[in-house]
Amino acid sequence: MADKSEELALDRVQVKKAVQALLAFLKTKSTPDFLLLDESQHLSLLFTLWKIPKQAQTIRIPLPHGIRTDTDEVCLFTRDEPNMTPDQTQRFYKKLLAERGVKNVTEVIPYKMLKTEYKPFEAKRRLLGNFDMFLSDDRVRRLLSSHIGKHFYERKKEPLSVNLRSKKLALDIQRTIQGTTISISKKGCCCMARVAHSGMAADEIAENIDSAVSTIVTKLRVKGPLIKIIHLKSQSSVALPIYTSNMNHLTLLEETKKQARTAMDAKKTASKQKSAKKEQKSTEKNTGAEVEEEIPQLVPIVPPSKKAKLETKKGLEKAPNPTGGKKAPNPTGGKKAPNPTGGKKAPNPTGGKKAPNPTGGKKAPNPTGGKKAMRRKSRRTKKAA
Repeated sequence: MADKSEELALDRVQVKKAVQALLAFLKTKSTPDFLLLDESQHLSLLFTLWKIPKQAQTIRIPLPHGIRTDTDEVCLFTRDEPNMTPDQTQRFYKKLLAERGVKNVTEVIPYKMLKTEYKPFEAKRRLLGNFDMFLSDDRVRRLLSSHIGKHFYERKKEPLSVNLRSKKLALDIQRTIQGTTISISKKGCCCMARVAHSGMAADEIAENIDSAVSTIVTKLRVKGPLIKIIHLKSQSSVALPIYTSNMNHLTLLEETKKQARTAMDAKKTASKQKSAKKEQKSTEKNTGAEVEEEIPQLVPIVPPSKKAKLETKKGLEKAPNPTGGKKAPNPTGGKKAPNPTGGKKAPNPTGGKKAPNPTGGKKAPNPTGGKKAMRRKSRRTKKAA
């Protein structure tokens, strides 16, 4: 961190010239009414960074000379004390601040009072316009964002946390009030910090600028070259450059980019080589083993009806011929067997006559007398009727 502050060295002569020129310009633009009211304009530093930060950051900057006047009003948000009403907690913290010697805080608002009395939108707008700065107890700071509204953040008046249990409470509050803050976002490379007002002397403004730049450089979370240009401006003036970095930073940035590219290329080539080696090893293993995977044969799916038919057909197939399709040899050598009767008919034992009928040609008598047949006929006739 110390190396960064040594690299960025402000030319104090140039800074003082810019401050004097800006104060002379503001005097020419001021009106008699403006001088009678004793109003002063804010002087701010505009920082242009080489890179857009990857993370948002808020930096507190202590200044050797206070940038707020005694007429500025400060509001303090406190937590709710147990077993106390909002009015009792308000009186309790006012008494605590008076005992510790804190004189810059003009109003104390407990958390419960903020939720109830300042819930409407118009009440929040009035609260924002009535005070120049807001402080909050660090025990309730995380709870305030959902109750104060977005206008506090748009006007850059979000509450700054303070430890009310500190032994050096007056000194801490004085540093917070008389110091400043800078909000560095990750959406752009420009940021601004209030460092003085037009009612201060030129030497005091120059000292505040020097301390603000040194603290920002030491606390900024950015690698490599940090700040490109620093301008000084007021609310109604042109920005005057007080610092411009050397163009050597461009060569440094190009070198860092080239180094990053070469490193990426080396990684890619190494990964490709590893993948090629793995492929070679796998191919060598496959060729050395010479293992051929069997290709499974696809069998057509046959519905059950066809399967049954196929089975029946297979069952009805002809049995295989044991002779191999040849005719069996004839034992007679192809000749007819000799007739034992010598080709004549056998003699009839009855002498060609019919055998006599034992019943004498008559039918055998019916043992039932034909009664069953008569009953059957009568039943058939009844059914037909």
